[in-house]
Amino acid sequence: MKTTVKVLSASIAAIALAYGGYWLGSKQNQDIQVNTSQGTRKILYYRNPMGLPDTSQTPKKDPMGMDYIPVYEGEDQAASPDAKGKILYYRNPMGLPDTSKTPKKDSMGMDYIPVYENEVSGPNLVRISPEKIQRLGVKTAAAELRQTGGDVRAVGQITFDERAVATIAPRYEGWVERLVASAVGDYVQRGQVLFEAYSPDIYAAQQEYQLAIAGERQLSSASEDARAGVARLSSGSVQRLKQWEVSDADIKRLQQGAAPRRTVAFHSPVSGVIVEKTVLQGARFMPGEALLRIADLSRVWLQLDLAEQDLGAAQVGKVVNVTLDAWPGEVFKGKVDFVYPVLNAETRTAKVRVVLANPGNRLKPGLYAHAVLAGSASGQQISVPESAVIDSGKRQLVLISLGEGRFEAREIRAGSRSNGFIAVQSGLSVGEEVVMTANFLIDAESNLKAAVSNMATASQEKAATASTAASAPTPASHEHGGH
Repeated sequence: MKTTVKVLSASIAAIALAYGGYWLGSKQNQDIQVNTSQGTRKILYYRNPMGLPDTSQTPKKDPMGMDYIPVYEGEDQAASPDAKGKILYYRNPMGLPDTSKTPKKDSMGMDYIPVYENEVSGPNLVRISPEKIQRLGVKTAAAELRQTGGDVRAVGQITFDERAVATIAPRYEGWVERLVASAVGDYVQRGQVLFEAYSPDIYAAQQEYQLAIAGERQLSSASEDARAGVARLSSGSVQRLKQWEVSDADIKRLQQGAAPRRTVAFHSPVSGVIVEKTVLQGARFMPGEALLRIADLSRVWLQLDLAEQDLGAAQVGKVVNVTLDAWPGEVFKGKVDFVYPVLNAETRTAKVRVVLANPGNRLKPGLYAHAVLAGSASGQQISVPESAVIDSGKRQLVLISLGEGRFEAREIRAGSRSNGFIAVQSGLSVGEEVVMTANFLIDAESNLKAAVSNMATASQEKAATASTAASAPTPASHEHGGH
């Protein structure tokens, strides 16, 4: 019993001591504030310790227990409440689309932030000094109505027509005894001899076929089974020779009684130019080994990289005008042959195949080309220069110039591109000034990343706030693609 009384007495004494210390500390703090205000400088108001646009006329703490910082007379007179004018309304401290005509707190106990008459305040606001703006060379352009749609421009590369390329890979083992197609760039005709090779297998098959033919003649009056056996031997020999790509003319010559040839000629299956050669005179080759590659260059492909938003202009059969630096001033006509089904996730472009006639073989594979696809005009839309749009991968943003070094990061929904401009489907009005140059420098020199991060969804903001409240203050995480 005595022990319990002693414990209770000690607990009460500790609580009283803690309360007394808290009251004394608060009293000393108030005395310090009063003494300071009575000194040479007067306290105008108290600002948020984390730099948020939130002020107070009396000392207070933020939701994490940090004291608001006093602002003295002459220190920031331009930012005093009197200079801002009257309070228009109070906005949500987390940037949610919620305002109030009277002071209130959000669900987490945070005070709503006042918005003053002469102050442009918001979670997406960026402020930069006029000196810094001049140093960065910031230029702006007004959003204006422009004719959108129209022609679509793209770049690409001339390649071989894969359907007109033949690979010479014999199906038998042999040795090259005479090489006719001796150099890359040589033009060969369909049926022309490319090389002559010695193959023990083909030579044996020729001899076997001749024996079968002779047996058929000798057994013409023999039994039906004997004649059938010789016929099967003859047919098998012919099939092997055909599978080894021995020509019909050589087989017919054997039927007429000619002696087997030691070498066999390999004929070109197509007309074209030799674009690749690995075979050498006297070299041995194995079945399936690629010796030559022949391409018909009378028709070539142009592989275009078309932006995602321009894919609507790529319709099979549409005429494409093509120009090349190699032939300045000359326009080549082609047609869209195929639109590849897969989009490149990194570049946000898709491959479009254009077929071009190539008289005189002037369109050489490997050349770069510029293409124009005729598009249909879609009327006038609000448009801004392409350089004004910051694409983070998840959203498109522009910086709106509000004057006096104030910029607003605003999310837009971009549309089609045409002649260096991007149509804006939502998020922008005609006449608003957007930053068209140095927007990434502004990003690096200001709090744009923080402004963009405040444009996240409400659920993400609440989760981030709960995590911050449960731990020590840490810098806000920023999200901005491309930096």
